[in-house]
Formats: sequence, C-alpha cells, structure tokens
Amino acid sequence: MKSPFHIMIIPTLGCPSRCSYCWSSDAKSPVMTIDTIREIVEWLRDFRNDQVTITFHGGEPLLAGAEYFREALPLLAEGLSHLHPTFALQSNLWLMTPEIADILAEYHIPIGSSLDGPREINDQQRGKGYFDRTMRGYEVAREHDLAVSFICTFTAGSYAFREEIVAFFREKGWNMKIHPALPSLRSHDPAVWALSPADYGDLLVFLLNMYQDDPESIEIMNVNDLVKGVMIRQGTVCTFVDCMDSTYAVGPDGRIYPCYRFVGIDEYTMGHVSTRPCTEDLKNSDAGQRLQAFKQRVDSECSGCRHIRYCRGGCPYNAIAPSGGEINGIDPHCIAYRHVLDEITNRIDGEMYSSCMIPSPFQMSSMQKRGKGYKKSSIMNIVSKIVMR
Repeated sequence: MKSPFHIMIIPTLGCPSRCSYCWSSDAKSPVMTIDTIREIVEWLRDFRNDQVTITFHGGEPLLAGAEYFREALPLLAEGLSHLHPTFALQSNLWLMTPEIADILAEYHIPIGSSLDGPREINDQQRGKGYFDRTMRGYEVAREHDLAVSFICTFTAGSYAFREEIVAFFREKGWNMKIHPALPSLRSHDPAVWALSPADYGDLLVFLLNMYQDDPESIEIMNVNDLVKGVMIRQGTVCTFVDCMDSTYAVGPDGRIYPCYRFVGIDEYTMGHVSTRPCTEDLKNSDAGQRLQAFKQRVDSECSGCRHIRYCRGGCPYNAIAPSGGEINGIDPHCIAYRHVLDEITNRIDGEMYSSCMIPSPFQMSSMQKRGKGYKKSSIMNIVSKIVMR
C-alpha cells in the first residue's frame, strides 16, 4: 500500500501509444524541466512531515529520458530525505532501456504497466503492436531486477472476454489489477469505450468468484483491497478513501492538481509549486472547494449505506466526468461497489454464521446459483492470504 501522502509527478502528458479509450495524453505537452523538480523539492520540504510516496505518471514519463531521471531522483531522495520518500513509476515500457532500468533499479522503483490481456484483445483496444513493444520493455526491466505489475483495463468491448483475460494472467503467473475504462472530461464522446457500472459490478463479482475458488494460482489485487476494506472497516486504495488533502499531482509546468486525471485542465489547477502553497491554500482554491463539495455530498447521500466507511462514495473524478465537471452525485460506479461489497460482506458473515460447517442461507443460495454439487471454497482463504502477506 502506498503512503497516505502521495505526490504524482507528471513529466509530460505526451505518449507514444494511441490507445483507443485513452483521453489523457497530449502530443503537444511540454516535458518537465529539472528546475521544476527543484521547485517541487522546495515546496514539499516543509509542506508535510509524514512519509511520502512519489509516483512518476503521465502520459508516458519515460519520454523525459534517462538524464531526467538521473538528475531528478537524487534531488528528490536527498532533498526530501526527512520524508523518507519511496518511488513508483507508471509506464507502458515502450521506451525502457538498460540505461533507464539501471537508474530506476538504484532506487528500487516498482513499475506499474498496462496490458489488457492476450495480444489480440490488448491490441484491438490499445493499437496494433502495443503488446509486443510492452513485452520487450518488460524483459529489459526484469533483466535489471525491476518489479513490474500490470493493470488490465476492461472496456465495454473486452468485458465479453473476461474468462480469457483472467486465464491469460493466470498462465503468465502475473498478479492482476483491473481498471474500468472511464468517461473523461477531455472526450467529446466519453462513454464510447466506458464499462457500464452494472457490467463493472458483475465483473468484480466474477473476479471474486475466480479468486475465491483458487487463490493460490492468481492474485487479484482489487479483490484483496475490497476484502481488506470490509475486514478492517477502512478503504486501502485511493478510490475508497478521502483522497483530498493527501494526494496531489504536479503537471509538466509545475501546476498542482488534485490527481493526475485532472492535469492540464485549467479549472482544476489548485496552485503552483513555485509559490509554495500550504494545505489550506490548496483546499481553499476553486478546485479544492469542488473536491470538498464532493466529500460533503458523500456524507449526505451515502449516510445510510453500510459500506460508507470503506467506500467513501468512490472516486470524485468518476463523479465529475460524466456531468462535464459538475458535482451532481457520487461515483456512478456505486452500483458496482455496492454489488461486490454486498457479496463479500454476506459471504464473510455466512461463513462466520456457519461455524459447524452448516451452510448459511446465503451460502446455500450461492451454491445453487453456481451449480448442483458445487463445493465453494472459503472466502476466508483470501482473508488468510491477505493477513499472511
């Protein structure tokens, strides 16, 4: 789990790939200068005093080049040493070279990359040749002992191939983290690739079933996060926590935003690193006030929901994007979250209820749905796996 204090550095919004459902890249985007990195260090030096995670995101951060990382990383590591910074990188790996890999390995930087399943499925929505180029970069990263994990984006099209996609990740022996294709504030047709909330809920329950049945052959990070949230009564990833005031993104020109998804959108600029804004300055910006309004909306609309403590109304960007920037409700994926969280809660309660191995009414209903004679694996196997980790 990342530190609750999370800074995303966006070296550029440019990206060499042209994924069909992605609206976050900008071919005209500048590349962040090292002087801006120095400004970030000065801003963060007295901003907070707790440990910080710094993630390089994009666009494609490796477009900044080897020399950028060679200079930026020691500036951040040494200048913010009192905050004990840890680093992460999100990249499609196309531009990974042995030189860059050596630099990242020196700082033990884990890499998150994107792969949407087997070559045919992946390239249909990310573009021809994407799979092979990412795999070449993956091999370079692994040769330099860099840890690489993959995020799999499900779209309205790839949802139909969920069994093949899970089988692919299981065969590769890779952990699986999923992401639904989302509407975007940057798109004129935001829903064309987006996975509907109902389908996303069914997908999460499908993954819960697959993982619960065989937790040793694959690790599905979303299920881990959801189950852990239910067990400890607190969200553990940004979608399910109050991310305001603890997560910020810095764009290529030094402007500060609530999250990387807002970078480049003027209305969501909170400040600039050169002015050294404090938490209150950012909170009191127009963008900060919009995010606080979302939090208040959640407290009002979700007050009667049994999952509010570890859901927190989902992601504010998800709530804002479909309405063109207006806060008219909570995250529309609430339908999905409630569906899977109900399943997890009921299954845990059912197993605790069945202390003598007599199935609870919920378990009986679930087994009947899954087929006659089917013996369901315990969800507590997933809980135990999380605890052992």
